Amino acid sequence: MDSTGFSEFVASRRTTRDFLPKPVPEKLIDQLIADAMTAPSWSNTRPFMVGIATGERRDRISKEFLNRWKAASDALNSGIWGRLKLLITRYGLPKSDYRVFRPYPKDLKPRQQKVGADLYGFIDISRDDRQARQAQWGRNYEFFGAPVSLFIFTHSGLGEYSVSDAGLFMQNLMLSAHAHGLGSCAQGASALWAEPVRKEFEIPRGYKLLCGIAIGYPTDHKINQFHAERLDIDQIKLLPND
Repeated sequence: MDSTGFSEFVASRRTTRDFLPKPVPEKLIDQLIADAMTAPSWSNTRPFMVGIATGERRDRISKEFLNRWKAASDALNSGIWGRLKLLITRYGLPKSDYRVFRPYPKDLKPRQQKVGADLYGFIDISRDDRQARQAQWGRNYEFFGAPVSLFIFTHSGLGEYSVSDAGLFMQNLMLSAHAHGLGSCAQGASALWAEPVRKEFEIPRGYKLLCGIAIGYPTDHKINQFHAERLDIDQIKLLPND
């Protein structure tokens, strides 16, 4: 592949939000992880681990996620008494290893709002259609139908350097998936409740759940044709301090 071919390839990758139920062979999953491991790492420490959820394990995690999502949604839609119930039972409240929900900084919030508005507009969900918006968000906990969900854990001992290394690993993995005709979706939503995931894997001490990645074969659903705006590089290049 020449340089032009590479640029076209990486630009053609898109987030997949609707997958076929077709299984992904275990050998191919291992190949994606092997390709991901060629990414650079802080002193070659590789301070991350991967949980692979397929079949019944994937379904158990999804079911528990959906139950918690429904409990939280029902409570928030039921006024003050629903919220009180949520606080008392705590079932559905976020219990993540990392702080998942953060207020977006003022200078970044317009980008976050734009991509959300563009995506929902693209699939014909209006801003005031709360039920449809919640249903679409709930698809996160079905992994958008993907037969594989990977869960990325990072070592707390290296802090932000673990997360940086995991990001490099994830990018390689998603590009490898793209090269093999698979779609992928990085999911912060999969880290909202760490407990259901932790129950399914033997996780060494010190590792925290960072996020998930849904992997599978894309459908021809309209949502998979959505193209998020790519920033012009001038918007991230720092001006020299003359």
